[in-house]
This record gives sequence, structure tokens and C-alpha cells, in this order.
Amino acid sequence: MIRRHFHKFHHHPRPSFWWKVRGILVQILLPLIFFQLIRTLLLPTTFDVILLTLMIVLYCALLLRLL
Repeated sequence: MIRRHFHKFHHHPRPSFWWKVRGILVQILLPLIFFQLIRTLLLPTTFDVILLTLMIVLYCALLLRLL
């Protein structure tokens, strides 16, 4: 019989500069997302849609602390 050992994840604390960068990104991304949304609604191009999607995914990842 084979037994598998599952190890707990050890969360390493992130450096303090990362928390500062993360806070700045969250504050900057929201106005940029709104600007990009308005731009995409007025003159939609493939690049604008992809850029808006990437910005929203990054913002959500920062809010959920995935990054």
C-alpha cells in the first residue's frame, strides 16, 4: 500500500516593499481601468479589449492577494 504524505504549505512573508508597491498599484489601476473602459466603449479595438481584460484581472488578483 502506497501512502502519500501531503505537506502543509509554508507561507513566507513578503518583503515590506512589496506591500507598498501593491498598495500603489491598487490605487493607480482603478482610475486607469475606468479610463480604458470609456476608451474601449467609444473606440473598441482588439488591443483595447485585451488591455482592459488584463488590467481587470491584475486588479482582482491584487485585491484577492493572489500576487
